[in-house]
Amino acid sequence: MPVKNRFAELLPEITAWRRDLHENPEILYDTIRTAGVVEAKLKDFGCDEIVTGLGRTGVVGVIRGKTNTSGKVIGLRADMDALPILEATGLDYASKTPGAMHACGHDGHTAMLLGAAKYLAETRNFDGTVVVIFQPAEEGGGGGREMCEDGMMDRFGIQEVYGMHNWPGIPTGEFQIRPGPFFAGTDQFEVVIKGQGGHAAKPDETRDPTLTASHLVVALQSIVSRNVDPVEQMVVSVTSFETASKAFNVIPPTVTIRGTIRTMTPETKALAEARFKAICTNTCAAFGCEALIDWRPGYPPMVNSEAQTEFAAEVAAAVAGKCDTAALTMGGEDFAYMLNERPGAYILVGNGDSADVHTPDYNFNDEAIPAGCSWWAEIVERRMPAA
Repeated sequence: MPVKNRFAELLPEITAWRRDLHENPEILYDTIRTAGVVEAKLKDFGCDEIVTGLGRTGVVGVIRGKTNTSGKVIGLRADMDALPILEATGLDYASKTPGAMHACGHDGHTAMLLGAAKYLAETRNFDGTVVVIFQPAEEGGGGGREMCEDGMMDRFGIQEVYGMHNWPGIPTGEFQIRPGPFFAGTDQFEVVIKGQGGHAAKPDETRDPTLTASHLVVALQSIVSRNVDPVEQMVVSVTSFETASKAFNVIPPTVTIRGTIRTMTPETKALAEARFKAICTNTCAAFGCEALIDWRPGYPPMVNSEAQTEFAAEVAAAVAGKCDTAALTMGGEDFAYMLNERPGAYILVGNGDSADVHTPDYNFNDEAIPAGCSWWAEIVERRMPAA
């Protein structure tokens, strides 16, 4: 089945929804207006049940099929939040909120799931129940975790869950997916290297944290090169190096480094944390300094279930003519929390030759809407065919 004709008909309407969301971005859990728009539209569509305030500002809608002899319940998830970026697109519907921008396409994800919900509520051509999930705070806030901790999966009896993200560089409306580990776990760190400062002309009277931190930055790369199985994936990036002094002739008493470690499996994630802490502690001790370590666990690795990924790929190929294998990405995605609770799959839909996500020039490609909506609708109708 190609892209559903109904979504071609709905494209101007869904595009208008998307552009309104783009014009009014909200960050993390402050998705008050966005959640209100979603709630109002779900009511207009005739959803059987609507719940707000899950995961603080999340919205869930329930749509029941014509029959429910199967007893199946499928969750479909879209993220709603924007990023703290100053938009530079020059669009006539550019962000009206300085310093906030839909630079990752969550406006498109929300609009596509709303389009699918409208169609599914109109037709109800399936045997079972659909739960549409609109999540806040994907961009670093862990909104997926919060919705799960609020008991969403058990409350609505969700058995499988599916998500989607637009992807620049993939032809518009085409799909890519992979089974197993897909997106990385994303831990962060801050280490204060505490030494003894002094005059730069008398380094022998100091315990120099700048020298120590410099050795530490290099030593941390040994986690990847010497501790991790070469066939596994890991990234260690020190992204900030700050001293307590701006003077040319002062050795500061402290230096602070910050960064991120990305891993693909829980085992590698645990190994990274253990080796990181050991290297920081012992390297600093060797230079007479102390390491004050702040390890900040982030999103877990996102792992697609084998059977659900195979099914999702079949649906994508039916919609777009093919579905290619996606590359691993070291980016993070908090849909991982939902996949840790239920089997499911996460797919990429092409955004075409656009600017990359998380940049001021990015914009979601509205031409991807019919394919994205069709994929979600087909997931439901094929997984729970009408009795």
